Amino acid sequence: MVVSLVLFRRRDASPAAAGPDSVGRVMSQVWYVSYGSNMSSARFACYIEGGRPPGGSRTNPGARDRRVPARSAPVDLPGTLYFAGESSQWGGGVAFYDNARPGFTAARAYLVTAAQLADIAAQEMYRVPQDGDPLEEVVLAPLESGRHELGPGRYETLVEVGRRDGLPLLTFTSPHGADHVEHTRPAEAYLATVAEGLRESRGWDDERIASYFASVAAGGPG
Repeated sequence: MVVSLVLFRRRDASPAAAGPDSVGRVMSQVWYVSYGSNMSSARFACYIEGGRPPGGSRTNPGARDRRVPARSAPVDLPGTLYFAGESSQWGGGVAFYDNARPGFTAARAYLVTAAQLADIAAQEMYRVPQDGDPLEEVVLAPLESGRHELGPGRYETLVEVGRRDGLPLLTFTSPHGADHVEHTRPAEAYLATVAEGLRESRGWDDERIASYFASVAAGGPG
């Protein structure tokens, strides 16, 4: 998922009324885009407030800033969802996003601060969030070619997938594409959590969710 930050301002609030702390937070806001289990607000809350998701085996430490996201919204991504790897949290494959391969990926965007995004990324890589994370500066500057590789890890490739309300929509995925890795089956608890997020963000029923998962298993919708 090129990035330049512009001020997002609620219609019913001005910087003077919001106060210095609120203004600073607004000026550093970006959209974090999830296409996997973090579409579930309960699972995503573990990355912000700390905790272990239902069906998971690991406890997340949470973000340094534990304020809940100001907003969330469903997002349609051009590209393909696929499952790969082996999760120590869920015990099966997890979702990755290939923006270079044609298809449709259902996602959910959360309005967070740059610091919160850095802390989410750290926890995705089983690291503890720390002050001075260089990713905070990375997301507030233009990404060359709309992409930035933080490292070789499974969720260390930052991609800008678009913009919403003038702010960048940013997601993480692996450095390889769907055609260059073995696909693996997700655990039922993981799929149930993804399904929960699809219901919450899109209002999809079980039949629509099953159809979407089937299209992913078949190689993605055309």
